Amino acid sequence: MKMIKKSLAMVSVFALALSTQAFTADDAADDPELVEPQIVEGEPAEVVAKEQEIEAGVAAGDAATGQEIAAGVCAGCHGPDGNSIIPTFPSLAGQHPEYLLKQLIEFKAEEGETAVRNSAAMSPMVATLSKEDMENLADFYASQQAAPGTASGDKELVAAGKILYHGGNIENGVPACASCHGPTGTGLPPHYPALAGQHAQYTLTQLDLFNKGERTNDNEVMQKVLTRMSGTEKRAVSEYIQSMSAR
Repeated sequence: MKMIKKSLAMVSVFALALSTQAFTADDAADDPELVEPQIVEGEPAEVVAKEQEIEAGVAAGDAATGQEIAAGVCAGCHGPDGNSIIPTFPSLAGQHPEYLLKQLIEFKAEEGETAVRNSAAMSPMVATLSKEDMENLADFYASQQAAPGTASGDKELVAAGKILYHGGNIENGVPACASCHGPTGTGLPPHYPALAGQHAQYTLTQLDLFNKGERTNDNEVMQKVLTRMSGTEKRAVSEYIQSMSAR
């Protein structure tokens, strides 16, 4: 399997951000080649094994069974079809199944250990879920149609976020978000999630968690990016992501 190596990921996205500085956000969105990440060979054996396990889990998942589980456990926060109407909870519809399964696994704490992705909201929800349950849930949400994004009332903030998402901030060394999440916000499976249409409030919360080091299940890629972003930039890109057409 191929992926962006942690040691090379930032070099790749910074180079891509530099390549877009002479273009507008519309130029970047119209030409996917401007933000196409470089994929390199080679991963540690344990990473490959984990990814293969997740791929096998996705293949074994059953969306119909996942829908039944979701109705009883997840719908209250994420909506019956994965389109959340509560801005503090993410929409899951149309997300890559590998990414969904990885997050579910990492929310669940092993006996005597802290969860890889620690969450006061999610930890009790996944505590009783089996690996099979998670596989079924991932397949169900991935099979759902994501609702269209909604525009923010702050047009200037959205415009600033659009430029940052597609072109980065060269002066501060912030790479373009599109380098990993795609020019239309569809993500780069299995490692980088789709973002288009996601609630701005939820996205901003996650950016803050990465920034504070309270969320660390990303091979430190996002943590490195966030050290260079201002609070205004985080808000701007979150608002723009919400306004993007849904994945």
